[in-house]
Amino acid sequence: MILLANILLALAKLIELTSGLLTLYKYILLASVVISWVNADPYNPLVNFIYRVTDPVLRRIRQRMPDTGMLDLSPLIAFAAIYVLQIIVFDTAYHYLISTSMTLKLGN
Repeated sequence: MILLANILLALAKLIELTSGLLTLYKYILLASVVISWVNADPYNPLVNFIYRVTDPVLRRIRQRMPDTGMLDLSPLIAFAAIYVLQIIVFDTAYHYLISTSMTLKLGN
């Protein structure tokens, strides 16, 4: 039972790491939005990296959204999707795995 509890604990830590990476991606999305406002140099390596990381996700969202003219709501949709994924899926799975792991370790 201790082995299974440790496996569940490792899975919980992987979920926690993935949630942290999604938080980092939210910051990159925010940087992308700010860069689009200030019209930064697209040949700058940092700007280029941010666009390469965020454009595939935002492009897919834009393809499925109705045309809103000058207003681009795709980053807002991406933020909302990440928050929902983190709160509903990852937090639920993390707490379930931790509690199950602790229950198995205590032998109840």
